[in-house]
Amino acid sequence: MTGIVHDSVDSLAALIPDGSKIVVPADYTGIAMELTRAMVRRGVRDLYMVCLPVTGLQGDMLIGAGAVKTIETSAVTLGEFGGAPRFQAAIGDGSLHIKDATCPAIHAGIQAAQKGIPYMPLRGMIGSDVLANRDDWKVAQNPFSDEEDPIVLLPAIRPDFALIHAKKADRHGNIYIGIRREVMALAGASRQTLVTVEEIVDDNLLRDDETAAGTLPALYVGGVAEAKKGAWPLAFWDEYPADEAHMTSYVAAARSAEGFQDYLDQFVTGDARAAAAE
Repeated sequence: MTGIVHDSVDSLAALIPDGSKIVVPADYTGIAMELTRAMVRRGVRDLYMVCLPVTGLQGDMLIGAGAVKTIETSAVTLGEFGGAPRFQAAIGDGSLHIKDATCPAIHAGIQAAQKGIPYMPLRGMIGSDVLANRDDWKVAQNPFSDEEDPIVLLPAIRPDFALIHAKKADRHGNIYIGIRREVMALAGASRQTLVTVEEIVDDNLLRDDETAAGTLPALYVGGVAEAKKGAWPLAFWDEYPADEAHMTSYVAAARSAEGFQDYLDQFVTGDARAAAAE
């Protein structure tokens, strides 16, 4: 596993080529915001971004930075902090291609890829506008029913990279994810998983009875780097809360292209991030 542990988050971001398909989890799972900032600094472009099943600040920042060409999601929202300003601006100017989905549909597509099968059946969408606008979703007759019983078939979603933030990793590349079992699905569906962690420990997490059951094995991991408070300004598990003041200031800044660029200059390409996160 030599080379799996990187000495910087920027070297981890360098693994993601332009045009990659990435998948990111919902905020409560663990968002790799430090990796997101490194991707913006690198200037990555033309990403296909899958959100399991929604995104917030991470998606808004990548979209605002011009990194995302296509997004597949059921929502882009900053929750209690309001709408996602750069996502809304991209919708307005037509610079972003949206593949509208539902939460169960994205989970089903990821599960299909995890299982190595080409599609997953799902009920509940027939007659909806979402289905009407997805020509890659097919309606078929249930082969096990003698009566008319249409069901939707959803293609497997096979990302190039899953991006997550976790509590800790060991030097073998094993990642402690605790109860966040959805990370297992993300990792199983993706070709590689890139991870930032609060700390890298010397102990083998798979050999410890206290951590083994909640550990993602290194065979799923393409790279890991230490990033203390790497989910900031978002909350991370019970480790630290969201930085509400910073989130409020982000929304205010990101309402305009100029304000968003000033934000990037200060907190992404500048040196203000470390001081603000402390």
